Amino acid sequence: MTTQTVLPVEPDALQSTSVNNGEPAWLTESRVNALRLAAELDLPKLEKTKLERWDLSNFGTLRTERPSVTQQLPESVASLVDLKEDSNLIVQHNSAAVYASLSAELAAKGVIFTDLETAVREHEDLVKPYLHTLVKPEENRLTALHAALWNGGVFLYVPKNVEVDIPLQSIFLIDDAASSFAPHVLIIAEANSRVTYVDNYISGQYDSKVVHNGAAEVFIKAGAKVQFASVHHLNEQTTDLINRRSIVDNDGSIEWIVGEMNAGDSASETLSVLQGNGSLSDAKVIAVGSGSQKLNYTTKAVHFGKSSDSQMITRAVMREQSTAIINGITKIEKGATKANGEQTEKVLMLSPKARGDANPILLIDEDDVTAGHAASVGQVNQEQIYYLMSRGISREQAERLIIYGFLAPVVSDIPLEQLQQQLQGLVERKLGQ
Repeated sequence: MTTQTVLPVEPDALQSTSVNNGEPAWLTESRVNALRLAAELDLPKLEKTKLERWDLSNFGTLRTERPSVTQQLPESVASLVDLKEDSNLIVQHNSAAVYASLSAELAAKGVIFTDLETAVREHEDLVKPYLHTLVKPEENRLTALHAALWNGGVFLYVPKNVEVDIPLQSIFLIDDAASSFAPHVLIIAEANSRVTYVDNYISGQYDSKVVHNGAAEVFIKAGAKVQFASVHHLNEQTTDLINRRSIVDNDGSIEWIVGEMNAGDSASETLSVLQGNGSLSDAKVIAVGSGSQKLNYTTKAVHFGKSSDSQMITRAVMREQSTAIINGITKIEKGATKANGEQTEKVLMLSPKARGDANPILLIDEDDVTAGHAASVGQVNQEQIYYLMSRGISREQAERLIIYGFLAPVVSDIPLEQLQQQLQGLVERKLGQ
C-alpha cells in the first residue's frame, strides 16, 4: 500500500532558511533536491519490520535562525561529562549546537572538531567531497529527509599521522518535541591517524511523539584506526532511526561499540565497507528492549579488499512484550580473496511474551575466503542459575550476573569510563533492577 508523503517543510521555506543561515549555495541546493526526492521515495524495507506502521509523522519544526555556539553547558548534560580545562566536547541541544570545545594541543596538530553547520562554512573544502556520499539521499524517504533537514551535528577531521590519545565526545540532547532533531556526524581520518569518538543521545520528557532521523559517515584512509562508540537512550516518545556507515581503505580499521538503550521504537544500521586490502571492522552492539518496544538492528560488513576481516557481536535482552529483529549480514564480493567474516547474534528473552529473531546472513561471491556465523534465541539458562545458587547466591542475583555477563563484551569496551558507568546504569534501569 502506498501512502501519501506529507513533507515536514515546503521547499521554498527550506531554501530560505538555508540561505538565511549562511550556508553555501551547493548545500542549499543539496537540501532542496533531497526534500523533493523525499516526496517521491518509499520508506526503507527492513527485515520483518513494517515502518509504515510506525508513527513517523513528527520530524519537528525547522529552525529559522543561525545558532550561536557558546561555552555554557546546559545543566541537564553537565553531569555527564568531566569538564577539564581542555575538554574536547560538542553538545547539541535540540536543533542546534550550543557548546564546542577543542584543546589547544589538538588544534595545533591540525585536528578539527566542531559542529557540522560551522564546518560547512569554515571548512567547505573538506566537507563537500564527503557529505552524503555514504548515506545517500536517493536511497529512501528517510535518507532523503535527513539530507534535507539535518542540523547541528559533528565534524571531526584528523590529519595524516596524527594520533589522538584521548576520546573526543559529543552529546545530543532533545527535550522539545517541537524541534527538528537530526544530527549528522562526519568523520575523516587521514592516513595512519588514530582517534576515538564517543557520542551520547539523551532526551528529556515530553508528551508528543517525535522522530530522530540521524546519520553518521566515517571515512578511514590507509592505515588509520577509528574507534566509534555510541549510546542511545531516548525516551518512549522518541522514535530513533539512524544509519552509521564507514568506508575503510588499505590496512585501516573501524571499531564500532554501540549501546541501544532507547525506551521507544528504534531501528539502526551499522555498516562497514571494507574497500581496502587488509582492512578491518569490529562491531559490538547491545540492546535492551522493554515494554512494547519494536526494535530492528542490522550490523553489516561488505568486503571488497583482499585479506579484509570483519567481526560482529550483537546481543539483545528482551523484557515484557518487546520485540527485536537482529540482523547480521556479511557480504564478500568477488575478488576479496583471503577475506574473513565472522558474526554472532544472541537474544536473551526474560518474558514469555517477549520475542527476538536473530538472522545471520552470509553472502559469498568468492571461493578463497573464511566465513562463519552463530545465532541463538532463548531464555536464561536454568542450569547456570542453579549452579550459582548452589554457591550461596540468590536467584535474583544469579539472573542479574548472567545477564551482565551476557552483555559484558560490549559494556566493558566502552572507551570512556563515565559513559561505561552510565551504560551500566541504563542496563540496570531497563532490566528493572
